Amino acid sequence: MGRGVLKRRTDLAMEAKTLWEESAEKETRLEGVEARDTEREGYKVTTVRILNERGAAALEKPVGNYVTLLLDGLARREEDAFGRAARALGGELRALLKLPDGASALVVGLGNRAITPDAVGPKAAEHTMVTRHLVERVPEHFGSFRPVAALAAGVLGTTGMESGELVQAVVAKLKPDCVLAVDALASRSLDRVCRTIQIADTGIVPGSGVGNARAALNRETLGVPVIAIGVPTVVDAATLCADVLAEAGRDDLDPDALRRAGSGVIVTPKEIDSHVADISKVIGFGVNLALQTGLTVQDVEMFLS
Repeated sequence: MGRGVLKRRTDLAMEAKTLWEESAEKETRLEGVEARDTEREGYKVTTVRILNERGAAALEKPVGNYVTLLLDGLARREEDAFGRAARALGGELRALLKLPDGASALVVGLGNRAITPDAVGPKAAEHTMVTRHLVERVPEHFGSFRPVAALAAGVLGTTGMESGELVQAVVAKLKPDCVLAVDALASRSLDRVCRTIQIADTGIVPGSGVGNARAALNRETLGVPVIAIGVPTVVDAATLCADVLAEAGRDDLDPDALRRAGSGVIVTPKEIDSHVADISKVIGFGVNLALQTGLTVQDVEMFLS
């Protein structure tokens, strides 16, 4: 009796593409998907475009654009690594957003701030320049800023409300021109945990990274464009075991045994506290640079202080 195939878990489009290529015959072409590598501020940027339903089915992700920044230099504390990372993220976000001057935005930090691997969203919201009230009440000083509001949506267990319900209510009240939603993701590789940021124009499913998926936040559910900003903070245990064994030359894997051993288990680095703090600040500053044109990292630091 033949063994099944262990499905490696990942929320990153670039990894999903690699997994498809690893499982397919070499002469098989991945239709409906385009990919290209570029560089911004010294960091590698991989863009995966899912063009149609055939590509969406292959990668199991919605049609749209997925941009991944690989921030290895941030972990190595290279010169101006933080500033370059924030500017790189801001530039890629601006390209996806294409917001006209004066258009408003809502930044939503998804996740549970009490669980470190799930706290990226709330912590990123803390580094967001909230300007909506200033633009409305003190226009003589802040009229040149874009109106931005921020929301740390919390989780059902602490608020009694689904994050999607709360976001929908706030969007209905504030009527922003776009939503930027930040959440934790799952990666295939520990090397990408808190060193990778994926932005996508397809929206997001809150909690998917930690295996607790809720209702989607996208244009269909909110009525406005939704840009998802995700950071892998965990790796599925079964996926990690399968990749480690494969790298060691073990091709006699028992997928069922791996699934049983890793069921319900996720892995995260021991330094996750500092990693999440660092990457959350990069996201917050990158969002600010994308939304508020003409500002520098130093300007943002001064505003938030």
